[in-house]
This record gives sequence, C-alpha cells and structure tokens, in this order.
Amino acid sequence: MTGDSARIEFLTWLATERRASPHTLEAYGRDVAEFLGFLTQHQGAEPDLAALGSLTPADLRAFLAARAKDGAGNATRARQLAAIRSFLRFLARRHGIAPLAIAAMRGPKRVQPVPRALNRADARAAGTEIGDVHHGERPEFQAARDVALFTLLYGCGLRISEALGLNIADAPLPGSDAALRILGKGGKTRLVPVLPVVRQAMAGWMAHRGGASPDEPLFLGARGKRLDPAVAQRTLREYRRLAGLPEHATPHALRHSFATHLLAGGADLRSIQELLGHASLSTTQRYVAVDAEGLLATWRLAHPRSD
Repeated sequence: MTGDSARIEFLTWLATERRASPHTLEAYGRDVAEFLGFLTQHQGAEPDLAALGSLTPADLRAFLAARAKDGAGNATRARQLAAIRSFLRFLARRHGIAPLAIAAMRGPKRVQPVPRALNRADARAAGTEIGDVHHGERPEFQAARDVALFTLLYGCGLRISEALGLNIADAPLPGSDAALRILGKGGKTRLVPVLPVVRQAMAGWMAHRGGASPDEPLFLGARGKRLDPAVAQRTLREYRRLAGLPEHATPHALRHSFATHLLAGGADLRSIQELLGHASLSTTQRYVAVDAEGLLATWRLAHPRSD
C-alpha cells in the first residue's frame, strides 16, 4: 500500500467512524499529504507501509525543521505533528506497523500570545461612552446596560462569561463596599473589589430593572433573556468601528487592560493573579511583557537609587 492510499484510508476512517468535521478532514488531509511529500524527497521514493513503519523521531524532526524553515510557526507545526501522530497510530491499529517515530516525540512548545491591552483612555471610553455613540438609535435601557457591562469588565477584570453569569442579587450598587463574588473557571470562587464608578454605572442599569427578582439574570438581551456573549461582542465591535478604536478592542481586551494597568501602576503579580482568578502565576506573568515602559517608569519612581 502506498502512502497516499494509506492517507485516503485514514481520512475515510476519520469521516465514517470518528465523524470528523469537514474542517478537520481538510486540515488532517493537507497535513498528512505535506508530510508524505516531504518523505518522498527526504527518502528518495514515495513511502509505503513498510517505510512508514520504520520512521524514526529524526525523520519527524527533519520534517518539523523543514516546516520551520518555510516559516511555519509553533502552533502550525504542533497541529501538523498531531495529525501525523493520529495517522501513524491508525496505521498501527489497522495494519500492525510499529509507530516508532512517535514513541517519545514531543511537539513544538506553543508560545502563549502576549495579551493585547487598550490604553487607559480607550479602555475608559469603552465603558463611559458606549452608551452615547448610539444615542437615539437604541432603547435607553440597552445603552444603560452596555455602559454597566463594559464598565464592569474593565473595572473588575472579569471574563465576559463571568459578567453575564451574574444575577440581580449580585449587582454591586452604591452604598455598599462589599466585594463582588465571582464564580470563575473550574468552579472556583474569588472576591473582586468594586470601584465607585462601576457601582454608579450599575445603578443606572438597575433603574431599568425595577421589580426583577434576585435570581433573574443581571444583564438581559432584547428578548428578555440572559444576554448572549455574541451580542456583547458585536456591540463593542460596532462601537469600536464608530469610535475609531483598534481592532483588538474586544470584551476580553478590557480584562487584559485591567491587569496591564494595575501592573503598570505598581500592583504586584500575586494580587493581580487573585483578582483575575488565574490558577497559575505563570499565566499572570504574561502581562509583564505588555507594558515594559510603564513598569520602567514605576521602577524609576520606587527604587531608592533611581536618581
């Protein structure tokens, strides 16, 4: 059996037995075909089952090195290696080849992208001005809702899912200094302090929620049900276009901005980790790379030898 015949058999198995999506089939088919093409040049002949069974980790490393030389990033090469592993394991089960090449092969390390924050003015405007940009085009209650939601995201560093999961009983209102209790990833609960500006924005929204019971959703959509994250994302996307904000101005960018601006202002990483609900400090440390200039300014002010 030729390598290409094995590839077709593998894709048929993915489609019929694993019910893989068309997108997965296309990606895996392309990745395996590219690997087989490399082997044809690397070994001087189109690989058959015997050749595939005798591959070594060095053969896979040579393929990954060639892809890196062509400009493929770590994520692309890791995906291709996953497709090749699946292909070779299929051949091991179906045809009894020994997949020696994948026994101890590790993929390229995925590099986490650096969070992209907004500057202070843009982050503040996303909350305070988003209700004005559509003035007269939407009901007043929607404008009040959006001001409260996006002020909350930036003011408390919440994920959009965390904010939209809140109920009326959770609303942080003026006259209270209680922290906001957030149910985060993995069912972990954390307490987040609430700024006065967040409480004021929330009071403006709650003025439209008179008579709501404590267990009703805090943020509602146009049909009276819990606001869908896609609607919130679209709202900020429209505002971004009208206000001339950068393309990375998204609800999650407000969370990044919360962390970045706290760090630049002198907050320590451990405190920011707790506020964001990160399980690992290494996740929070990504923000150190975001505002090096701000950190340098803070260091110059704080270090006794900065003169």
